[in-house]
Amino acid sequence: MKQRKQPAGQRQLRVGEELRHVISATLQHGGFDHPALINSGLITVTEARIAPDLKNATVFVMPLGGYNVGEIVDALNEEAFYFQKEIARQMKMKFTPRLVFKADESFGQADKIERIIKQIHDEDSEA
Repeated sequence: MKQRKQPAGQRQLRVGEELRHVISATLQHGGFDHPALINSGLITVTEARIAPDLKNATVFVMPLGGYNVGEIVDALNEEAFYFQKEIARQMKMKFTPRLVFKADESFGQADKIERIIKQIHDEDSEA
């Protein structure tokens, strides 16, 4: 039997948003050893999705300009323990969630949709 994916509950959304803020602040303060993060510039944390049991979280990130995305995501995954320590220090939770960083693909999807709409608009204006 196939289980349906439930929408995120209110608690998951609140915890996810707080995680996003803590991770963003940690990125701003720096203190990383990984060379990809030292020279990365600004990294935007777009979303943090947390599992219903609050033990695992997926963090979606996008570096400014979208350059070296794979390298930066790999570096963030290597430094995940540093972020987990900061989360444990700043948030009152029974468990500190295990973090997995992924590239945010929504910017590319939004750009693609925008191009399609523009193309349709251009075709309509020609007709």
